[in-house]
Amino acid sequence: MRTGNEPVTARSALRLRFWLSLWGLLWSGAGAAAFSLAARPGWAAACAAVAVLAAVDLGVVLHHMRQGPHYQPGPDVPPYEPPTH
Repeated sequence: MRTGNEPVTARSALRLRFWLSLWGLLWSGAGAAAFSLAARPGWAAACAAVAVLAAVDLGVVLHHMRQGPHYQPGPDVPPYEPPTH
């Protein structure tokens, strides 16, 4: 259902972001370890930086998921109107 104010009431696909963050964390962590063992410190640092970003995103996603249907709506929750101030 489109309301015309989607940029204001947009919802994030948190389950998808959770799995993509976890996938990125695993692969970048493995890459950092592999490049460290291969004596490639530049690439290891780059992979470690991506792992940190994925871990932070994972934490944000888990925080939003625990906040309930405002951030993780089900199919039975209609789009909500933006706050009027």
